[in-house]
Amino acid sequence: MNSKKKKAKAPTHAALAAPELAADAMQLDSAATGQVLASPHFAHPLATRQAQLGNVLVAYAFKRAKRRSIGFVVGAQGLVVSAPRWLPLAGVDAAVRDKGGWIVQKLGEAQERQAQQQATRISWVNGGTLPYLAQPLVIDLVPTQRGALLNGAVLQLGLPLDAPPDKIRAAAHKWLLAQARVLFAERLNHFAPQLDVQWTRLALSSAATRWGSANVTGAIRLNWRLLHHRMEVIDYVVVHELSHLRHMDHSARFWDTVGSILPGYPALRAELRSLTVPKWEDC
Repeated sequence: MNSKKKKAKAPTHAALAAPELAADAMQLDSAATGQVLASPHFAHPLATRQAQLGNVLVAYAFKRAKRRSIGFVVGAQGLVVSAPRWLPLAGVDAAVRDKGGWIVQKLGEAQERQAQQQATRISWVNGGTLPYLAQPLVIDLVPTQRGALLNGAVLQLGLPLDAPPDKIRAAAHKWLLAQARVLFAERLNHFAPQLDVQWTRLALSSAATRWGSANVTGAIRLNWRLLHHRMEVIDYVVVHELSHLRHMDHSARFWDTVGSILPGYPALRAELRSLTVPKWEDC
């Protein structure tokens, strides 16, 4: 696909959002807090105030800030409320109660995400497992081996049996990056002719909030963490990004293009949004 003649930076379309958002933030003209009660259902570790929201007690971190409105942030640790210095506590309490339904919903969602992430946490030890194309891959440390080798459902890594977790993680990450480059390029080459487009460059992304992006020059970025998902989901992301080489938006024409290759894409799109991928702290 030909790039534009202007030397200005070519626009990039961030196509898909990944589910690893650390927090869900919302700005309001007013915000919430309440009286001190016992035994909160949701408690921020730095909580200084509490609010009874329906049948749920929420203990949250409260701070004054130089701002014009109240801010609510719901993250893995809980709720943080920031209020202007001029707003009395009664106004803060009223705003928290007014937004109580949203707060409780977001706290529940954050708690569920955290539980899912704990369930998918990888133990970086000999005999640990990691998901590869939606199947468990057993980590096998082989001191006499060099590099990494996939043997059926076993990933053999040339490391000593007492290798520390960070070394095991780094070796597995290096192997996954190599696999991602080969697999993604193969899938791009498979679908590009069907869409009558041409991609020019593949880059791997480790973004926490995007599965992929496409540039009008034909450059494609794909998140290597997609390798945790099954092939059909990977194909959806590949087709999604290639379709942006024809339509750099999410118009009806764009989705018609995606559907021309993958008629069942809505289910794959929903699956991608619902899946939780393991957290790779240092990768």
